[in-house]
Amino acid sequence: MPSDPSEASLTSTPPTDRDWWRQAVVYQIYPRSFADSNGDGVGDLQGIISRVPYLASLGIDAVWLSPFYPSALADGGYDVDDYRDVDPRLGTLDDFDRLVAALHDAGIKLIVDIVPNHTSDRHEWFVEALAAGRASPARERYIFREGRGAEPPSDWDSVFGGSAWAQVEDGQWYLHMFAAEQPDLNWEHPEVRADFLRTLRFWSDRGVDGFRVDVAHALVKNLTEPFPSQSTLPRQSESNGAHPLWDQDGVHEIYREWRKVLNEYDPPRSAVAEAFVPAARRARYASAEGLGQAFNFDLLQADWEYAKFRQVIEDNLALAELNGSSSTWVFSNHDVVRHATRYGLPKDPSGLWQDGKAWLLSNGTEPTVDVELGLRRARAAVLLMLALPGSAYLYQGEELGLQEVGELPAANLQDPAYFRSKGAEKGRDGCRVPIPWTVGGLSFGFGSGGSHLVQPKWFGGYSVEAQEGDPESTLSLYRKALAVRRGLQTGNSLTWVEAGDDVLHFVRPGGWQSITNFGDAPVELPEAAVVLSSGALEGDKLPGDTTAWLI
Repeated sequence: MPSDPSEASLTSTPPTDRDWWRQAVVYQIYPRSFADSNGDGVGDLQGIISRVPYLASLGIDAVWLSPFYPSALADGGYDVDDYRDVDPRLGTLDDFDRLVAALHDAGIKLIVDIVPNHTSDRHEWFVEALAAGRASPARERYIFREGRGAEPPSDWDSVFGGSAWAQVEDGQWYLHMFAAEQPDLNWEHPEVRADFLRTLRFWSDRGVDGFRVDVAHALVKNLTEPFPSQSTLPRQSESNGAHPLWDQDGVHEIYREWRKVLNEYDPPRSAVAEAFVPAARRARYASAEGLGQAFNFDLLQADWEYAKFRQVIEDNLALAELNGSSSTWVFSNHDVVRHATRYGLPKDPSGLWQDGKAWLLSNGTEPTVDVELGLRRARAAVLLMLALPGSAYLYQGEELGLQEVGELPAANLQDPAYFRSKGAEKGRDGCRVPIPWTVGGLSFGFGSGGSHLVQPKWFGGYSVEAQEGDPESTLSLYRKALAVRRGLQTGNSLTWVEAGDDVLHFVRPGGWQSITNFGDAPVELPEAAVVLSSGALEGDKLPGDTTAWLI
């Protein structure tokens, strides 16, 4: 053990209100699946307001609200009709203001999703572009091109499958890197840039504390013709700015403009980039002149193994130190199979990380999920994550140990990834099923009616009601962990303690220790007081797949 537990591998600085985001615990709400106030089967803002006491009882620092804008839901709300309004099915701007006030009264900040790469095809600009025709100024806000005879301008693929180009009635084609209902914007156009600055100010003026920037690495594109073929494009994860559609260097000029706007407020509004880029290039998105922070999905994409976790943590803390930011940690969100399920699946035989997609295609039947193992690892993982320097992002329902819903019927699926891939992918609906609040009822307390995605019969056992009175429940563990973390959190640093091949042990300033046993055999704990553990100890030993905090 180090002689000075406060010795830091990163600079320790006490947090200020301006730095609240650096070590915040942020809880993601997918609004259509959180709480339904009017019984129509769809979650809404009033539903979230009604659950603010629950959010406060968790002990989180901020809520990240996934898109709540008017939308046809071609992609779960990420197809935005109007960036400065609320979908009437979810509420009104007055409801939004009440939500901000309720959260702030509870000491919780609010981060909202912003989707700058594309609008919906119902956005007033795109409607105008279709009506205006070829060579019109309205079409210059998007990426319209002529085809190659009857073929699209290039053979590029959409992220959701199929061509990345869609043809309109007059024969031109427009680029959509996601669904056809999500036409990509032309970020070379000054009106596009100016309009998003207006949007940032609109929500910041209403009290929003920060923004999560969807596909932040996609805005600037190199559309020099002739277009390269799909087969010659570099892998996005290895492109280092060479891919014409992803991670172009010019995107950082946009975020420098955004940062100037965000810094107009006191405290400055925070921002975090969703940028699927090589780790070394992530730092520019997280720079003080840019968005300030960027998601790292490296732990999310790591199997439950000591060596992988240790390497990911070391690398990302080093990157955060280089640019003066703080790292982010996340295991689940609205786009991936819940980690309590992933951790209960066997390793992928291909050697890639276990993303659960093959299991989804079997409707959650093959291979069999070891639910007990998955939950034990998920509980250990959250204590490990919450002990790390940086901010932690939680996804609604993970505090219940909620499993992925793999058995959704095809007729109930909503994700465009399922339809555009013609069933080659099941999609992301399984993690978006409305969460259970009560043991029984038509929608397990989600609302007085049903739910827009079918909840399975086993949901009631995971409900808030089922766990409220159980001190050993996963919900109780999250509440205890967040309360203890708040009391122990100081500088943004850690010091490693070498403890063997399967034991991840580090010390935070003030003597707070976190120890995770990735192995099978119990290991001796050091002589210190155990303040919390993810599972029962075996005397003075830490069992496998368990994390303990000591001081």
